[in-house]
Amino acid sequence: MTEDDENPTDLSRRSFMRETAFGATAAAGTAATSGVASAQEGNESGDNESGGANESGGNESGGANESGGGNESGGASGNVEPAWPSFVTDANNFNGTEDLRGQGEATVQVGAGSDGLAFDPPGIWVDTGTTVIWEWTGEGGGHNVAAVEGGDFASEVSSESGFTFENTFEEGGIVTYECEPHTSQGMHGGVAVGEEIETQEVQQEGGGGGGESGGGGVQLPGAARAVGVALTVALGSTLGLAYVFMRYGGDYEEDV
Repeated sequence: MTEDDENPTDLSRRSFMRETAFGATAAAGTAATSGVASAQEGNESGDNESGGANESGGNESGGANESGGGNESGGASGNVEPAWPSFVTDANNFNGTEDLRGQGEATVQVGAGSDGLAFDPPGIWVDTGTTVIWEWTGEGGGHNVAAVEGGDFASEVSSESGFTFENTFEEGGIVTYECEPHTSQGMHGGVAVGEEIETQEVQQEGGGGGGESGGGGVQLPGAARAVGVALTVALGSTLGLAYVFMRYGGDYEEDV
């Protein structure tokens, strides 16, 4: 009679370890396979959904761009601005174009900035026939407004707060102007008039913006995550059962 016949309910630690390891390995394989399949299905469905969105959304936005092809002739949408000369983009206080189209009047402050040596805003876009009113703040000393290119106007020099000068822009194009006493200090500006002007794409600050795409961390595929979770669970179960059996289980030696 064998030991197993004498103790049918008693397993040795070695037998238990072998059977537990085999069962855990099989469970890990099954879990990993199902995890991979689930992840792949999720990825496929996610890809299809995003792909569909890209197809519809991309085509719709592409269509908008095609209809906005008038940008070449000056027709503007939210992603273009006047092609300013460096005289304007290098001006004090320049931070992009202020789109004031659709308004009969536009106001620009004279003597803006921390030292009063800037126009605010220095670059504006208006419709043909718009009247631009320059209003003095009284800061930075005496200023004037004088056309440099594309226009023919000039105001007197004044340091009085509330003093104003205006000009109506009847012809399209880009007009640059300056404060003659402070032009060497960067007190420049520009007025883009109408739709028939040269435009360029708006330059977004911050470049590609990694934050929008979720940062620079390493992203694991869903399948890899599923396999990792399955193997971790299976290995933990195996080690846990082995520890319990070795500490509290039956005899390791055979009975004589």
